[in-house]
Amino acid sequence: MSTDSLPANPPIKVDIWSDVQCPWCYIGKRKFEAGVERFGGAVDVEYHSFELAPDTPVDYEGSTRDYLSARKGLPAADVDRMLEHVTGIAASVGLDYDFDAVHQTNTVLAHQLLHHAKSKGLQAEMKERLLRAYFVEGAHVGRVADLADLAAEIGLDREDAVRALESGEHLAAVKADVAQAAAYGINGVPFYVIDGRYGISGAQDPAVFAQALDQVAAERADGASVPSGAGA
Repeated sequence: MSTDSLPANPPIKVDIWSDVQCPWCYIGKRKFEAGVERFGGAVDVEYHSFELAPDTPVDYEGSTRDYLSARKGLPAADVDRMLEHVTGIAASVGLDYDFDAVHQTNTVLAHQLLHHAKSKGLQAEMKERLLRAYFVEGAHVGRVADLADLAAEIGLDREDAVRALESGEHLAAVKADVAQAAAYGINGVPFYVIDGRYGISGAQDPAVFAQALDQVAAERADGASVPSGAGA
């Protein structure tokens, strides 16, 4: 059999659990993308839902400082220092976080929209748009109308997005993602599962992601080089 007829290696699958309101998830997204660029091979990314705070009201009355201070039991000054630290790290990867403008909200509808976008082949675009809207632009990502506007911006049909969100069409898929995260023992995000075998937690350095992808590619190459015993 000619080697020209052999199928090309499929992309390495990376499953990413994250939440729209997680600042480390957007930072991790940029670092992961840089790692993929260093790797240089084909990667297939699928985002999965993780709700950091499912009890958050849709229209939380208060600032990010108020929210974190109450949730974590920290003095406001400590929260301010923490947010300043995160803002600095975000800036180092090209993200201009504006925590003064952030609308704390429940993200279950945003997760449903991500599943809707996935069904239309636009999940990656929707993920980026939601994160930018939340952390950079101060947009509301917890209400149907606002989410539908963002969906339309990336090329999704607005009325169809409204229908999907109002009907809860993708709610079961969101809950399935959350259940799978629990089964994996994931208790924080971002969390990356590479090739269904290797887990990476947190917004790691790009070199960490590149090394993991290189390892999977090398293991695939070693496996492909072992004779199967079948004749050509």
